[in-house]
Amino acid sequence: MVVLYGGQSPEHAVSLASARGVLEGLNARVHEPLAVVISGEGRWATPGDSSGVVLDLSTGEFLRYGAGRAVYSLGRPDVVFPVLHGPLGEDGTVQGLLELAGLPYVGSGVLASAACMDKEWTKRLAAAAGIPIAPYAVVDGVRPTIGGLLDRLGTPVFVKPARGGSSIGVSRAATPGELDTALRVAAGYDSKVLVEAGMRGVEVMCGVLELSGEPVGSPLAEVSLDDGGFFDYDAKYASPHPHFTVPARLDDTTTRRVRDMATTVFRVLGCRDLARVDFFVTPAGKVLLNEVNTMPGFTPHSLFPQMWKAAGLGYPDLLDHLIRAALRSPATGLRPAA
Repeated sequence: MVVLYGGQSPEHAVSLASARGVLEGLNARVHEPLAVVISGEGRWATPGDSSGVVLDLSTGEFLRYGAGRAVYSLGRPDVVFPVLHGPLGEDGTVQGLLELAGLPYVGSGVLASAACMDKEWTKRLAAAAGIPIAPYAVVDGVRPTIGGLLDRLGTPVFVKPARGGSSIGVSRAATPGELDTALRVAAGYDSKVLVEAGMRGVEVMCGVLELSGEPVGSPLAEVSLDDGGFFDYDAKYASPHPHFTVPARLDDTTTRRVRDMATTVFRVLGCRDLARVDFFVTPAGKVLLNEVNTMPGFTPHSLFPQMWKAAGLGYPDLLDHLIRAALRSPATGLRPAA
């Protein structure tokens, strides 16, 4: 198998951490992983080797490449685990490449990956299926007036790149000046920017895993920020203390509603294998979809593995389940089922 990681997105460092966890967590008696890292400039290689790696689409082989030619084959993997976060990795691009090479892989297919990466389309598809979402606006090209956005959405608002993750480029804005700055920051990462109404309540996450072909929701995680901030990049990755509680401190009825909605979202968006589905629960008990991550952070201490650990599925077993599920599903993309 190949563990593919790194990538050209701003989440490159997050992917390195996830892949380190995956490579160390795999059962060495069962799996023989080949690590292939994509540099920030898009060069594929094996760690510590100066020559490059290319994927031969006609054979599905990974080839050692140097001096302008293929040197030798590293073999055709039985499965690829693309531990990639963000654009040019989690957005259907690499998934399409693996489809063309005829290689089974862990995670959602091209369409679901693209739709979940683009937060506008996540919301559009969810809303069309009757799933509640928070008010939002899209800034793409012509910027609406700052005052008009705040009049429509209220304050505060959260501004984020529409096709990004790990809270990179995300800002909270409560004044016209802060909103102007936040739009400029987000636009530095994506030409399309999402402006969302700030929601009072609790932010919760549900890990969805396909078990016996059916999506199942994990115990919920509740984001816990004492200073009134939001779950930004530093809170996720730089803080020495976890900012989440598993299981979430919700009543049983609300917990079931969130889990049921998470599996519904998983089906509506056409996800496969796994996803982390994020929600807001308002003080009145209303559940609103926030976003969907088709390849959430994957260190042993990340939210998705921790939620499933609380369900009794440890990290090595979680990895083994995902790999075996991909191996059992060779019919990918538009190929007919066998």
